[in-house]
Amino acid sequence: MKLVEVNNKSAEKQFLLLPVRLYKEDKNWVRPLDKDIKSVFDPQKNKNFRQGEAIRWILQDDAGLVIGRVAAFYIKKVSEAQEQPTGGVGFFECIDDKKAAFVLFDAAKAWLQERGMEAMDGPINFGDRNNWWGLLVDGFHKPNYQMPYNFPYYKELFEAYGFKEYFQQYTYRRPMGSSVDFTPRFYERAQTVLDNPDYEFRHLSKKEYAHGHKYFLEVYNKAWGGHSGVKPMTEQQAKATFKTLKPIADVKLLWFAFYKGEPVAFFISIPELNELYKHLNGQWNLWSKLKFLYLLKTGKCKTGLGIVFGVVPEHQKKGVEGGLVISFVKKMAWKDGFRYNDIEMNWIGDFNPKMIRVVEQIGGQKYKTHITYRKLFDETKEFKRAPIIQ
Repeated sequence: MKLVEVNNKSAEKQFLLLPVRLYKEDKNWVRPLDKDIKSVFDPQKNKNFRQGEAIRWILQDDAGLVIGRVAAFYIKKVSEAQEQPTGGVGFFECIDDKKAAFVLFDAAKAWLQERGMEAMDGPINFGDRNNWWGLLVDGFHKPNYQMPYNFPYYKELFEAYGFKEYFQQYTYRRPMGSSVDFTPRFYERAQTVLDNPDYEFRHLSKKEYAHGHKYFLEVYNKAWGGHSGVKPMTEQQAKATFKTLKPIADVKLLWFAFYKGEPVAFFISIPELNELYKHLNGQWNLWSKLKFLYLLKTGKCKTGLGIVFGVVPEHQKKGVEGGLVISFVKKMAWKDGFRYNDIEMNWIGDFNPKMIRVVEQIGGQKYKTHITYRKLFDETKEFKRAPIIQ
């Protein structure tokens, strides 16, 4: 076997095409857009290169056939925030062969150790947690946009190498229609804030979208900015996020709560793009763009993807979560003509029991389970799971 660094277009092409060959008989696999994978490793597009590094390899067998791939990376601020400096490994693909997998893992481990890392998490992303994060271990359905899909045997490869479960991630699914109702208790708590004239629950208007990122930023940093592993967001990042979402965003899925005119909670969803991208074979040229826009505008996407939910601390435990949900279904999802049949909520860590309770209270059922693993390089040290959010 031969390990080859991805440092030219030919090697990058082989890196991208390996999963195409591996999953050619798997009807659930959806080929990611090549541009989305490339952008992770492009210093001009991924700002994490400002405080980190990344490397990729492909693994060839003795005949020169590519049989595996992996990436390793670290972000200085993220690694230093851990009890031991921790890097990451991701974009792993491999044939069902422990020897081949261990060659890839060994390369990542050695590279990270040379840069002062004492552990590695995987499979994760060289970037934010909402993309390319975790190993699929249950619920081998079609993947959500920019989320991992893999063969069941990958779990054995990771665990045989010594990776241990750092946390589990659950993707919940719920019908949008009224076939699944809510408990009386949930209605009761929600009604408290729905009857309060100081609260307003609605989606963004098209005119508001240009400054909607400011609403999002205000809630996000108060609700999520202090949690372990979650960095506070800058206005520039929030603006860039909304700019990226604009071509595909449906304002009816951008649901906010306001208190005396100030944003205090949100539930941000987008169309589940893999329902459309599965028709593009990983390409993003003029023809595929036109095809994508046609599919999007003609309502071919029937699933929404909930990407983030947040309530500022001073409005938690007041029924605002329920107010968001009840107002959304009554004003939008249960109305005739609403195009989405189901919603998937992507993803919720087992370290966040409060959010799990909320999702289960509104009728969400576990649909997929991913695991984020951690490998301590010094195995004499105590292994600790991700801390629970209180």
